[in-house]
Amino acid sequence: MIYSDYQQLFDQILSSPPVDDPYTDPTYWQYTKLNQVRMKRWDKQLILPKELAEAIKSLTSPQHWMIITEPWCGDAAHIIPFLIRLAALNELITYAIQLRDRPPFLINSYLTKGSKSIPKLVVRDQNGSDVFCWGPRPKAAQLLVDHLKASGLGQDDLSTALQQWYNQDKGVSMCQELLTYY
Repeated sequence: MIYSDYQQLFDQILSSPPVDDPYTDPTYWQYTKLNQVRMKRWDKQLILPKELAEAIKSLTSPQHWMIITEPWCGDAAHIIPFLIRLAALNELITYAIQLRDRPPFLINSYLTKGSKSIPKLVVRDQNGSDVFCWGPRPKAAQLLVDHLKASGLGQDDLSTALQQWYNQDKGVSMCQELLTYY
């Protein structure tokens, strides 16, 4: 699916009584509602670093980006808008958003320490070979999560702290990491 389809999926989930797991769980429904707001905010205000934008624009070989995600994923709400904006900078980049929990279950080939952590960006060349895989979150955000979990912080407080980190970072860490591949 493309980004507009992904956005419509949010609308579909939020506009009708949930019948599919995990959205029958009010917690996941609420995550999805929050993430829709977060993505809309990023779509309006995100700023791409000039150096990364120029690197993406200068690509001369086709790439296909697979973005593995789910609407309930908080990290994805802060990352997907940046990836979509980057892909739009070069007509040689195509992308597809794949849902983690639906066939073809591509996440099974891109596990993080054995878990199905998302979002994942899988960049492939014109032959379909993987060039690199990035995700599920910037290294600095992962260090924060690891530290907070080790300190025994509860999930709600951890989510709040991570949300604050993303708001303060403004996509800079993720973009710097992606730049190392270009």
